[in-house]
Amino acid sequence: MSQVRDALYSQPDWCRVTLNCIGDAVITSDTKGRVTFLNVAAESLTGWSSDEAAGFPLETVFRVIDEENRQPPVELNTVNALRDGVVVRLADQSLLIAKDGAERAIDDSAAPIRNDQGEVTGVVLVFRDITERRRAEAAIKASESRYRRLFETARDGILILDISTGKIIDANPFICELLGYGHDELLSKELWQIGLFKDIEASRAAFQKLRDMGYVRYENLPLETKNGRQVDVEFVSNIYEVNQRQVAQCNIRDITDRSRLERQMQEQAEELMGLHRRKDEFLAMLSHELRNPLAPILNAMQLLRMRGDDSLVKQQARAIIERQVSHLVRLVDDLLEVSRITTGKVHVRPKRMDLRGVIENAIETVRSLIDSRGHEVFVSLPPEPIWLHADPTRLEQVVVNLLNNAAKFTDEEGQIWLSILQEGDAAVLRLRDTGVGIAPDMLQGIFELFTQAGRSLERSQGGLGIGLWLVQRIVEMHRGVVEAQSAGLGRGSEFIVRLPVLISPAAQPPSELRESTAQRAHSCHVLVVDDNVDTAESMSMLLRASGHDVRTAYAGPTALEEAVAYQPNVVLLDIGLPGMSGYEVARRLRQHPKLKDVRLVAVTGYGLDSDIQLSQEAGFDAHMVKPIDLKKLNELLMTTPEQHRA
Repeated sequence: MSQVRDALYSQPDWCRVTLNCIGDAVITSDTKGRVTFLNVAAESLTGWSSDEAAGFPLETVFRVIDEENRQPPVELNTVNALRDGVVVRLADQSLLIAKDGAERAIDDSAAPIRNDQGEVTGVVLVFRDITERRRAEAAIKASESRYRRLFETARDGILILDISTGKIIDANPFICELLGYGHDELLSKELWQIGLFKDIEASRAAFQKLRDMGYVRYENLPLETKNGRQVDVEFVSNIYEVNQRQVAQCNIRDITDRSRLERQMQEQAEELMGLHRRKDEFLAMLSHELRNPLAPILNAMQLLRMRGDDSLVKQQARAIIERQVSHLVRLVDDLLEVSRITTGKVHVRPKRMDLRGVIENAIETVRSLIDSRGHEVFVSLPPEPIWLHADPTRLEQVVVNLLNNAAKFTDEEGQIWLSILQEGDAAVLRLRDTGVGIAPDMLQGIFELFTQAGRSLERSQGGLGIGLWLVQRIVEMHRGVVEAQSAGLGRGSEFIVRLPVLISPAAQPPSELRESTAQRAHSCHVLVVDDNVDTAESMSMLLRASGHDVRTAYAGPTALEEAVAYQPNVVLLDIGLPGMSGYEVARRLRQHPKLKDVRLVAVTGYGLDSDIQLSQEAGFDAHMVKPIDLKKLNELLMTTPEQHRA
């Protein structure tokens, strides 16, 4: 032992310094297997110092057992190195037992120490701690095992491709079953050969895209199985590395059922769209058919009013007819509004306005219904304006519908309270009545389309269940809210509308110059064109009673001849003429040099935005829906300049 130690310590200092600096542990022994030296790494791993271990048997300091059987080896590497005089290395299966009992996985090797004469004088043992490597290898092995279990049991198809060739190197059971191929049949095939992609070019183009981008996805890829069955699949593939080898994993999911459901949903959606379109067309046609007979009835009623020489009975009868015609007109308008709003074709046209004016106009509109039922109405308006940025026409529609609702559902000689005030940054409208009230279970759904509360034989005024739905939609279009309150059936109801106000309204613009109401209306030459004789004649009579010169035509060609001969200021032209439509008549009138400046007014039962757009494209200056509002017509005639007539 002293000879080995002396030989070691006789070496230059750099030898010992080097042994202490290296990361591997080093132990030397003499020919009898007694320890002569430990470097720093060996001291750390074994728990023995070099001086302490000197002279002890190597198997005492370097205690190892086999990892698998937990038994010491039959012979240490050092024994074999001494006996055979060669370097000996064991597999990485040894556990080192340190002095304190701690276990560390190691790999080790031993080599003989020779003197200058080549004689073996001892053994050097070199070993390193591979515990962390073992843990990493165990984790990898466990991960690979888990992956394999997932691979084998996955309910999606999985193919593994060699990234260099694009050929299949592995397949899970699910894809084998889906395709109808055995596992070995799939190996070494490309994707186009197993029914994916339509041909070799498409398959290889997709694989090249995968190689370039590292990822591809096809949401709906047709696949043909071995027996010719067509399957829709979702195909996702990406590249990753396994054991220093790049592969592509392809996940293939059968979405045949999902695709079928999606197609069914698409077909149902298209069918619903078709039904919706036909519903809109039906409502428009219904509106047209209802407006045509309403127009001459209302014209006749207005003529009777203008005469003013009726008996009391006739006046009462006329008032009844006017109320019922107005009710029919509102029903038709409501039906069309449903179609417009649900299709997004209604747009508010906001401007600076005083809410008080809307209230006053709405009350006048509903006055005849309120008076006919003998209701007492209490209106409370603030002395100062409440300024909104809103569409006055639409807000008037809201108030009219609420007042109509209150009047219909309040018994005769009941009471209605209407008030508006400003609360902070909101204008608050409250409409309360002594009517039938609302049941608690109806309050939440009272604003739903076609909802009718309390329908019975006694409640014949229920309407179509559209008015409150329109109220809510229009209020929401103005960024407002509406709510209904009631203490229950028989205890009345209250509707509250809140709308944002203009906090700092701009200075009120100067009033536009208006014609004095006392100003005499100038006379216009008007040509009325309508295939409905009653409508044409009643409108002509109204216009003559208002001081205008009027001629009448009942068809497109006659209208063209009459217009050239008569040269009117205004043409009230029905759209739905037989043979030659009003659109065509308008175009021809615009082309005639003597009639290019005539004011053309479309008169029709169709009032959708698309109808208005068509009339504008045909050259009409205005679009009026039957029955025509006589007040608006007179305003239009008042603003029509008298033309020079040859």
